[in-house]
Amino acid sequence: MEKNKFLPIFILFTLSIAVYGWAQEGGAVVSSATTVAPEDAQTENKAVAAAPAATNVQPSEETRYTLGPDDVIEIMVQRHTEFSGVFPVNLEGKIQYEFVGDIDVTGLTKKELEAKIKQLISGYVVNPEVNVTILEYRSKVIYVLGEVGRPGKYYMRSEKITVREAVVEAGLPMVSAAMRKCRLITPDKNGKVKTKAVDLYAILYGGNLKYNVDMRPGDVFYVPATIMAKVFRVIAPVTEPVTSAASAQTGLNTLGTRPVNTRTTTAR
Repeated sequence: MEKNKFLPIFILFTLSIAVYGWAQEGGAVVSSATTVAPEDAQTENKAVAAAPAATNVQPSEETRYTLGPDDVIEIMVQRHTEFSGVFPVNLEGKIQYEFVGDIDVTGLTKKELEAKIKQLISGYVVNPEVNVTILEYRSKVIYVLGEVGRPGKYYMRSEKITVREAVVEAGLPMVSAAMRKCRLITPDKNGKVKTKAVDLYAILYGGNLKYNVDMRPGDVFYVPATIMAKVFRVIAPVTEPVTSAASAQTGLNTLGTRPVNTRTTTAR
């Protein structure tokens, strides 16, 4: 009974902290929570449908893919299988090619590499017909971290990708995401880091594409959690013993219902 006596006070204190966190968040919590409403759900579906799939979009000349370390390519020389095969690009950005030796492919597109190989083997083959296919895109990566469905590392199929496409590929923001306070982190060659604020809510659900900035290889897009989500994550381990004690005394779980007996009986 002593534990139940302090339970209402503890709940009131928790709600006070949550309200304070909502006020400090400046509406970001409301923006995140409303993603479950029917109208916003339709907006979310439209945003997902409008976002182009990375595998279906042909990169333009501006976003063309250039080869680099860890990529895997296939070279086909028609009617000459001795010059054909699958070649991984090593850490030096080169492939080991028979009859010619190592070929530096770093920074070359497929068309440029085809022309280079054609020139190199023209001494062995008359009018060679060369085709290059990229089997694995692994030299360029970005990172989407924080409150998204699938945080992690993602391989790029072009020289750049927009924030909207990256977040859609990462599973969209979670309800606990502070979408108006996201950050794009860009490291430079000198070891310094540049950070840019990004309003993800305006991009996905506001239709304001002027905030839809580009991500380059090595960039990190971070989606932070709301203050309310952080508060509940901190107090959850504290409230668990109180909730368990109340459940043990009343026989009710946190939903106010009695647990279902799932034991099975055997027929005699």
